[in-house]
Amino acid sequence: MPDNYDESRFDHTKMTFGQHLDELRLALIKAVSTWVLGLLVALAFAGPLVEYVQTPLKEALTNFYRDQATEEYRHHFEQLKAEGEPAPKDVDAAATLLADEGLVAEDRLIDPREALAAVVHAYPQAANSGGLPPRDATQPIHRSDLVPLRIYHTLEDDSRVRVVGLSVHEPFTMYMKAAVVLGTVISSPFVFYFLWQFVAVGLYPHEKRYVHVFLPISLVLFLAGVLMTFFLVFHFVLSFLFKFYAWMHINPDPRISDWLSFVLVLPVLFGISFQLPLVMLFLERIGIFTTALYLSYWRVAVLVIFILAMVLSPTADPQTMILMAVPMTVLYFGGIAMCKLMPRRFKPFGEAA
Repeated sequence: MPDNYDESRFDHTKMTFGQHLDELRLALIKAVSTWVLGLLVALAFAGPLVEYVQTPLKEALTNFYRDQATEEYRHHFEQLKAEGEPAPKDVDAAATLLADEGLVAEDRLIDPREALAAVVHAYPQAANSGGLPPRDATQPIHRSDLVPLRIYHTLEDDSRVRVVGLSVHEPFTMYMKAAVVLGTVISSPFVFYFLWQFVAVGLYPHEKRYVHVFLPISLVLFLAGVLMTFFLVFHFVLSFLFKFYAWMHINPDPRISDWLSFVLVLPVLFGISFQLPLVMLFLERIGIFTTALYLSYWRVAVLVIFILAMVLSPTADPQTMILMAVPMTVLYFGGIAMCKLMPRRFKPFGEAA
């Protein structure tokens, strides 16, 4: 700090505690009003959002049942070989090819005489004297009379890759939840601006320019957390969780409310957690922590970050925890770098502190 620094020249800019409360109330009113406007705008786009956020889950379901079909084809071809029936030479390649084509097989039992009768009925010219005799409709069908038939369908038409709802009010509830989250994202730049305006009131005039720096950084960090969740975290989380379905031989049947509650909350948690550098800088500005203290306790901070990531993770799985904790650890050291690059020019509570 320069020796000729005179803090008294800023006395006319200082505010009382009551004035700070008035500024806080005004900032909150503006932020809430902006959030309500964002919610009204989001109501028009909540439907497409609900459809869009199902994409990672549908892709994960498709991959799950494609892998399941690959294993089933491999087992089927190996069984054919064991029985001396015609089968592909390269079992693994043939099984993978069928699964990559998006084909899923179902083994059904049919009555060959009924099938032949149906063909003859549809194509009388195909009738011949050497065919099977038609089944007597008055006689019961025994299992021994049936023969296996393999039927294929595409994964796109498979009902198992669709997200289901179980209650009447579920679509409306999901629509409103999506609108709330989308409205929060839309209004977030303005909400951050109003909150930073309140912080700027407590700063000296030469520090208020930091608001114009911090606001874009805050917005970028928030959006980075949201985008990282959609394009990276969901893939690893779903892949990890579906491995347990495969391991326990259980087919997933996800419910739309459970998925959306997860998919709409996690991006917001990541966006908020990515504000760590700015929180660190703010705490350093008001004198609660110092840069030296951040550096000396970095091991404790990393431990706390991993604990918080475990608590905040909705699924509490290791991959989500790591994907949240590692960026936050990097951001922690980024916060230290910000404190070093923009040091305090005076003691926050005066010389008496």
